[in-house]
Amino acid sequence: MLDYIIVGSGIAGVSFAELCFQNNKAFHVFDDYSSSSSRVAGGLYNPVILKRFSEVWKAKEQLEFGLPFFENIANKLEVQFDFKIPIYRKFASIEEQNNWFQAADKPNLAPFLSTDIIHKQYQSITSKFGFGEVLTTGYFEVSLLLDSYIQFLTSSDLFSNAKFDYSKVVFENDFVVYEGIKAKNIVFSEGFALHNNSYFNHLPLDGTKGELLIIKAPKLNLDVVLKSSIFILPIGNDLFKVGATYNWDDKTDLPTEEGKNELIENLKELIDCEFEIVEHFAGVRPTVKDRRPLVGTHHEFKNLHVLNGLGTRGVMLGPWLANALFQNIENAIPLDSNINISRFYKKLGIKEI
Repeated sequence: MLDYIIVGSGIAGVSFAELCFQNNKAFHVFDDYSSSSSRVAGGLYNPVILKRFSEVWKAKEQLEFGLPFFENIANKLEVQFDFKIPIYRKFASIEEQNNWFQAADKPNLAPFLSTDIIHKQYQSITSKFGFGEVLTTGYFEVSLLLDSYIQFLTSSDLFSNAKFDYSKVVFENDFVVYEGIKAKNIVFSEGFALHNNSYFNHLPLDGTKGELLIIKAPKLNLDVVLKSSIFILPIGNDLFKVGATYNWDDKTDLPTEEGKNELIENLKELIDCEFEIVEHFAGVRPTVKDRRPLVGTHHEFKNLHVLNGLGTRGVMLGPWLANALFQNIENAIPLDSNINISRFYKKLGIKEI
């Protein structure tokens, strides 16, 4: 009998699978790749919300758990997907500089905000007021991470490229059976596809569409991530990832002219050199209105669990949330009330059994 069936192989599913692997739990992963915002994510990890110079919720805890966790995966797979790179926030005024220094004085933000204003001159970028540097930052080449991990799972016969059929789950006393496979638990980590999940589609997963570009700009000599209204991330060979848009109405993963034009307009405000669009892609982030993840156990079926709602910060949240759910299931360690799906039960009129 398996300990876990895991549905979904984005950042959340892979994180939970790795915890199972580390703790000698028997598991199998199902995914048909029909929905994964992880693969089109910017992949940045950044502990500061740069729009208003405030700390990302639980940033310290996420980074302290997540970065060594992913380093362990990289060493095991012998693949480099974590690239340390500074993030520079372009200042638009003296007032923004002052706000930065005020934020850097706060104990929770001090480890993440440099108090030196950087006046480095970058070709094709004008910055009269300089830049602020965010510390403990970088980006993941997410597709490389996921593809490498799935290859590892496949070679160990732990992965099935197959659509999960919710109607085929059979409940026994203390386990479930799915297509002949017995398992103590099922963890659903499907991202926006949660809307198709008959067990958890009552949860308020909203979804926010994001679009990104890959551009080629030989005259843009940038060795940091530049953040203003958008981000510009150098990925080598004069190529840069540019993002991202936020659309709360369109729930498709199709790139749009509107999204492309918005990115181009913002990009032209940041750089003054020519560029060529190499690629344009889109995905729907699994977001929740209260900006907190969806983690926990089904109110009726205690063998079913959800790990979702990672939103725009999946590479930071994934391991930390996966560990919270794993410890909750295995050791009855309570979930933080901010992430526990039970916070919605009263509003939805649901009683836990």
